[in-house]
Amino acid sequence: MEFAQGILDAQPFSRLLGARITAFGPDGATLELDVRDELHQQNGFVHGGVLSYAADNALTFAAGAALGPAVLTAGFSIQYVRPARGTLLRARASVVHAGRRQAVVRCDLSTVETADPTDPSASETLCAVAQGTVLSTAG
Repeated sequence: MEFAQGILDAQPFSRLLGARITAFGPDGATLELDVRDELHQQNGFVHGGVLSYAADNALTFAAGAALGPAVLTAGFSIQYVRPARGTLLRARASVVHAGRRQAVVRCDLSTVETADPTDPSASETLCAVAQGTVLSTAG
């Protein structure tokens, strides 16, 4: 997991957002970030661009666990199911299918409203679902 966090930390935008990898392996990847005022849109919800960022990175990290570290997102779609409110954004991605050169990956994005997001009793609210294709760039 330290390797994955190191790759995330090499992305200036991810450092700006304070994103972190909290799970990484054959079962997928989880990316989290604390929600702060600067990440809201005008109505007080987490901005859709922040949700898209989290989906893109979680999809790519999950695929990287299956295809190797040299991967790029080829494309993804995202459906917003409800406005995102909370203190933490969690993006959980898992590989649906992986071949030699590409993977199809799904990501559920949820918010958590709690002072302690590690509390097992903290409830998550699904706010978006994404699916994408990630390609290996290894030659």
